[in-house]
Amino acid sequence: MKDIVIIAGPTAVGKTDLSIFLAKQIDGEIISADSMQVYKGMDIGTGKITAGEMMGVKHHLIDILDPGEDFNIAMFVKLAKEAIADIRSRGKMPIIVGGTGFYIQALLKDVEFEDEEDSSYREMLYKELEDKGAEYVHDLLKDIDEVSFNEIPVNNSKRVIRALEYYHFHNEPISAHNERLKNTDYAYNEALFCITNDRQTIYDNIDKRVDKMISLGLLSEVKALLDKGLTEDNVSMKGLGYKEFIPYFKGECTLDEAIYVLKRDTRHFAKRQLTWFRKEKNVIYIDKSKFGGTDEILKYMTEIINE
Repeated sequence: MKDIVIIAGPTAVGKTDLSIFLAKQIDGEIISADSMQVYKGMDIGTGKITAGEMMGVKHHLIDILDPGEDFNIAMFVKLAKEAIADIRSRGKMPIIVGGTGFYIQALLKDVEFEDEEDSSYREMLYKELEDKGAEYVHDLLKDIDEVSFNEIPVNNSKRVIRALEYYHFHNEPISAHNERLKNTDYAYNEALFCITNDRQTIYDNIDKRVDKMISLGLLSEVKALLDKGLTEDNVSMKGLGYKEFIPYFKGECTLDEAIYVLKRDTRHFAKRQLTWFRKEKNVIYIDKSKFGGTDEILKYMTEIINE
């Protein structure tokens, strides 16, 4: 029998509902591997599960930080390990759920992180981003990490800055670090499921999800955060569903333009999520379009978990 389960895959593919049904079947508890759902008061834009939707299944790493606090991969690995130990101590199955592939990889491969608490360099890079633009910051990678320079899109500033920051602290390209990880065995006896679906179905679901977020009051949620003093410099406000509306509230774009950008960037994010997991070994793909329904998927997953 496996000792840990992971349900990964692109946004809007239906991981949340599937994880609840699975947890009910195998007596599991869920650990969120989402870098944004850790924040209190950021519910609509993160698609955070509600108490009612949890159906009594205990969740970990949700609503644990204020939006003004930073959250990073080192914190995730530490907290996730603690949650896994707690869940297993009570004879239950840890189920990691999320789409942040880097977080899941770091946890499964038991990556150790050296102290990177000094945020002054990161703040300097974000200031450069604001003053000189994404292309200038992206070009900084060219001389220190050509692989990342070629692989990371210019407009994915979060990843660009993470790569620059990694080199600053470790004097090593993050691409070299990632290459080593590919050859590192997992630390757990895991069942790593990647849920997929027909691409157009995923894209349609993303558009519907964004429209639903707007109807639920996403604009009010973003405005309330900005009114509390949060800005685009906060880690929490760099997430999908939040950063796209800051220009709208500044009067730099229309609401329709902001919504268009959110839908477009979420589709791009979903594509990158799938690309990430294709690089990992031992991934068990579950294409929802090839199954007869949820019950059939759960039966298939449970058989693998119990092997």
